[in-house]
Amino acid sequence: MACKLVTLFFFVNLLMQIPKVRATVPAIIVFGDSTVDPGNNNQVSTVLKSNFEPYGRDYYGGQPTGRFSNGRIATDFISEALRIKPAIPAYLDPKYDIEDFATGVSFASAGTGYDNATSDVLSVIPFWKELEYYKEYQNKLRKHLGKDEANQRFSESLHLISIGTNDFLENYYILPTRSSEYSVDEYQSFLIGIASNFIRELYKLGARKVVIGGLPPMGCLPLERTTNMFFGSDCINEYNDVAKDFNKKLQGAVTELKQELGGIHLVMSSPYDKLMEMIRNPSHFGFEDAETACCGTGFFEMSYLCDNMNPFTCSDANKYVFWDAFHPTEKTNAILADYVVKTTLAKFR
Repeated sequence: MACKLVTLFFFVNLLMQIPKVRATVPAIIVFGDSTVDPGNNNQVSTVLKSNFEPYGRDYYGGQPTGRFSNGRIATDFISEALRIKPAIPAYLDPKYDIEDFATGVSFASAGTGYDNATSDVLSVIPFWKELEYYKEYQNKLRKHLGKDEANQRFSESLHLISIGTNDFLENYYILPTRSSEYSVDEYQSFLIGIASNFIRELYKLGARKVVIGGLPPMGCLPLERTTNMFFGSDCINEYNDVAKDFNKKLQGAVTELKQELGGIHLVMSSPYDKLMEMIRNPSHFGFEDAETACCGTGFFEMSYLCDNMNPFTCSDANKYVFWDAFHPTEKTNAILADYVVKTTLAKFR
């Protein structure tokens, strides 16, 4: 009997220690575009929304939330893997308050980019405004937790940035303004300068754990394959090369910032190779289609073109790498998040 009591005491004591272990990363704070927007665009006057079916059909309760996916997005899975919570709420969602945001919040806006001109295209939240929301959030959290505890929370929280694809596919390669002002190389440097300054601002605001994502193989998105239809609907190699070059430059900027900003834990996470692996060898991951998307015909639909009135949407999104013509399925997001957690984020666990 005494032995059982000792064993019970041991496990109770162990359980009491778990919150202390989890406190390594008490919250995830997210900035970026549609890859990490859980619904901020629902509250913005823009045509770029996804708060309607079939978006979210595999989310909790089958409810559309504004996530550009059939279910959860990568940051949700990262939060769950770090034992924080299973989904990160949108800062502008009126259903949540500062108590919910204390353990994770996203300021991301679908359609935005580093470049202010990119956010203007579809009238979404500009990147600089996400930082202003973060400052507002900091003030609220200090009132909620107290100044000292909140400041410690900021330094220990994981600040995650995922953005950049729209600057090229929605802006540079579509509209004449930036392409007439900058060569591709110059535009990459322009964007990386913005990214670097953003991280410096986060650092000034107390952030010490920062992860910034590189670009995916954007030439292989179903929408881009469709524009390349007369050439066999292959990936657009030019766009993929731009993404790879950008990622190299971003990694260089990360290295410089780590030397400049004392005490910062800054890492770059690149989805490029893992997503390309899924695209090139889908069956290895249990997919059947990596070229077209689940929603609609799979060639060009996203946002309002991907709705319940479209009769062509697939019945099982798990067979597809892409949910709509621009965004991954929940299954793809889960695989990417698992990879990031086990590699880039291993030091934060």
